[in-house]
Amino acid sequence: MYFKKLIHPEFFQGDKKKDKYFEGWYYKLVSFDEHTTLALIPGISKHQKDPHAFIQVFLSEHKDGQTKLATYYFRYALAQFHYGHDQFFVQIAENYFSLDKLTVKLKNSNLDLSGTLILSHLTPINRSLLTPNIMGFFGYFNFMECYHGIVSMTHHLDGSLKLNQVILKFDQGKGYIEKDWGRSFPRAYVWLQSNHFEDQQTSFMFSYADIPFMGFYFKGLIANLYVQGKEYRFATYNHAKVLREEIEPKHVHYIVKKGAYRIDIHAISHTEIALASPKDGAMINQIKEGLSGEITLKLYRKGQLLYEDTGHHAGIEIMKPVTNK
Repeated sequence: MYFKKLIHPEFFQGDKKKDKYFEGWYYKLVSFDEHTTLALIPGISKHQKDPHAFIQVFLSEHKDGQTKLATYYFRYALAQFHYGHDQFFVQIAENYFSLDKLTVKLKNSNLDLSGTLILSHLTPINRSLLTPNIMGFFGYFNFMECYHGIVSMTHHLDGSLKLNQVILKFDQGKGYIEKDWGRSFPRAYVWLQSNHFEDQQTSFMFSYADIPFMGFYFKGLIANLYVQGKEYRFATYNHAKVLREEIEPKHVHYIVKKGAYRIDIHAISHTEIALASPKDGAMINQIKEGLSGEITLKLYRKGQLLYEDTGHHAGIEIMKPVTNK
């Protein structure tokens, strides 16, 4: 089961954890007309002072040239959290999440969200014995503060959701799934993601963070570009180097090199809102995230431009500049 969880990070990792532990799955959903972007985050917080399961809803609505953001946090008893052992699923009360379907039934005084979506044509990342998941060989270590998993770089959506009596159609929409687990989010990081490029099969994710490791910190890089059926991985564990880093409150610019390949990344976040995030397993911190940003990429090989595109409906988190210690 250990190796199965290693290469399939979607499975629940925290069954033996008792305290100071969190785990959350990030389902990003974009409607076909691109007017609505939803991030559904089912998860669990194991902390002696406040153990609970949760579903966090992040809603971005685009209308008349304006973007409106809202977040909602639904709490549940730990006894309402269930998960699959042989096949992946997470169920919290009447809400169900798997690799081929999700069903939600969420209601409070401000939000009424219900319905079922079908997921298909998932795109997992490339894996090997040395890189069993997106964290590479770091995935084998059992003492990291935070672990990251990519479940699907891009996939198709079908179905609809009812949002406050309005039907949101997701037929031919697009999705993305990742997850995090451990004790706490990094003290500082930049995270970017989009799979809405002009090239319909392109998907990109990027994470650059201060990583605590055996008493010191290092800058950990994970960037994955999936384009035209090929994956380009830039990571600390495969000797990629960050040549340039420019960070502003709502804009970042990176140039990263690995061997003959170089990628130039510009990301702009237009609007942001606070989401709950973990600290020692408790969901007591906040991060700021946008779902309506833009990421412009240029990929070079030996100085020759191979690919250039701009992704929209980008998830962007800029949690203060990443610094050396």
